[in-house]
Amino acid sequence: MSEIAEAFATAWRLIATLDTALLEIVSLSLRVTGAAVLLAALAGLPLGAWLGVARFPGRRLVTVLLSTGMALPPVVVGLALYLLLSRSGPLGDYELLFTPTAMVIAQAVLVLPIVASLARQTIEDLAREYDEQRRGGAQAGRAERAQL
Repeated sequence: MSEIAEAFATAWRLIATLDTALLEIVSLSLRVTGAAVLLAALAGLPLGAWLGVARFPGRRLVTVLLSTGMALPPVVVGLALYLLLSRSGPLGDYELLFTPTAMVIAQAVLVLPIVASLARQTIEDLAREYDEQRRGGAQAGRAERAQL
């Protein structure tokens, strides 16, 4: 039990003294996560908005794939990226394995389905709600023009 207490004491000491190594680690973590969320938002918000208003064959399949992506285990994403980015993988020449860039890619892959699905549902709900108002406004406009 004393090892756990020592670990907590060390952790609090590092936090209290603003240890430079700890601050670098926290900073890198925040930068990686921020970049991943930004990338996922840049791709996921337009995708979700498009899925929310567009009607096309295969839309349901894309929606199901996004929902399935939300349950994607991080280990699976990590393994797939490892295979892609390792030296013998198709992207091995870029030497991205074990870099912050690889971490950004992995986190963005994990977050993208969540962002896209939430955006799709929100846009779909708003489109349904405002479609009724739009129809009502169009009918009122036609009635007004008919009176003129």
